[in-house]
Amino acid sequence: MEIKKFKKFDDNFLWGASISAFQAEGASTKDGKGLSIQDVKKISEKYSDFSVAADFYNNYKEDIALLKEMGLSSFRFSISWTRIIPDGDGEINKKGITFYHNLIDELKKNGIEPIVTIYHFDLPYLLQQKGGWSNRDMIVKAFLKYSKVLFNEYAKKVKYWLTINEQNVMIMIGSKMKFLNGEDKKFNEKELYNQSHNMFIAQALVMEELHNNFPDCLIAPALNIVSIYPNSNKPQDYLAAMNASVMRNWYYLDAIVRGEYNPIMYKYLEDNNFLPDFRKGDYEILKKAKPDFIAFNYYTSATVKSEVNNFVEVEELIDQQRLFDVPGMFSYCENPNLEKTEYGWDIDSTGFRITMREMYERYRLPLMITENGLGYSEELNENNTVDDSYRIEYYEKHLNELRKCISEGIKVISYNAWTAIDIVSSHQGFSKRYGFIYVDRTEKDLKQMKRYPKKSFYWYKEYIKKLKD
Repeated sequence: MEIKKFKKFDDNFLWGASISAFQAEGASTKDGKGLSIQDVKKISEKYSDFSVAADFYNNYKEDIALLKEMGLSSFRFSISWTRIIPDGDGEINKKGITFYHNLIDELKKNGIEPIVTIYHFDLPYLLQQKGGWSNRDMIVKAFLKYSKVLFNEYAKKVKYWLTINEQNVMIMIGSKMKFLNGEDKKFNEKELYNQSHNMFIAQALVMEELHNNFPDCLIAPALNIVSIYPNSNKPQDYLAAMNASVMRNWYYLDAIVRGEYNPIMYKYLEDNNFLPDFRKGDYEILKKAKPDFIAFNYYTSATVKSEVNNFVEVEELIDQQRLFDVPGMFSYCENPNLEKTEYGWDIDSTGFRITMREMYERYRLPLMITENGLGYSEELNENNTVDDSYRIEYYEKHLNELRKCISEGIKVISYNAWTAIDIVSSHQGFSKRYGFIYVDRTEKDLKQMKRYPKKSFYWYKEYIKKLKD
């Protein structure tokens, strides 16, 4: 549909950017913090680990000052579970509690709304050794305890809460890659869908906990959602795209939003002996938990066909934005109509609009964009900045699609770009940069970690200012 009359963004629309704790904070053993699975996993010698990262822990005031200068009104970040409870389920670390109080206070002092992610890929290592997300009795209890601590400490200051970041990514590629689980192993499909079910139960209880005790707060999942296209106009390819959408998107959102398992996905799990271990009362738990909105990360779309490729799995080519073949369901294929990023991800701003339309039409809940951005290898130029015009072009196209969605009546709370500052990529080191702000370090040389605004910093600042004027 061509938009002839654009609606304005609401005055209370939140313009922001995002980071995660393990990718930005550093200080991995400072002030009582325990080890997470990200602190102990094996990392290629060519990449940085997460021990220092962007040193946000020691530079958050300077970074927040830059965010204020940019004109941001929201900042999405995650809390490190092991900074709050070092072993995951024992004593509370007061220094960790104090750090996030200080961070939240600094944000609010600068007029920036905190958006807090409870869990973002950094499970306490001691919990992983006890079975992690596979150990239902242990993990549900520990996650609920941890969340209660956060709510009791910060819910009077924080309105927006996110439960689990990219649950679908952890499950979809958990059998393909090792970078998310902190162990030199891959999980089998049955175990992964048990983990997914345990996540559904844990976050449902957490949502209910927040609603019962802090009714002024809002809470949602934060999934990685993509629009999926059929490779042709053959009915079989359209059906394959529907299958892929169920596996990637609707299985997770149906369980979290509607409190029920998607029937197509249930049949797939049943036929392949992947059904999780349901317990009496599980559906009642899922039905009682109602998210207030849907948060989602969007980077690209995907294209599939019905025929199964002669696919040879190469681990380095599998990541959170590349689908893969699922026999009997779909087969991933390239889309020649789209440009690619330096790292091989399709660039599809129209898909951003399609994704928002699909979610809003299906669930009728407000949306929050929690990640959207472009990773690129960058270095400072002679002017101590980065001419990232490619990133500006990416954002301009995606934000234009966001304007169209809002004009079509889709309710959107906030747009949070990925990322505010350069951070360590989850599995591609510090060379893959997303930030509006350049952090001067390399994979191995920390230098002085100075901050330098990129060209996109000033562009985003002017973009927000024009909309507010």
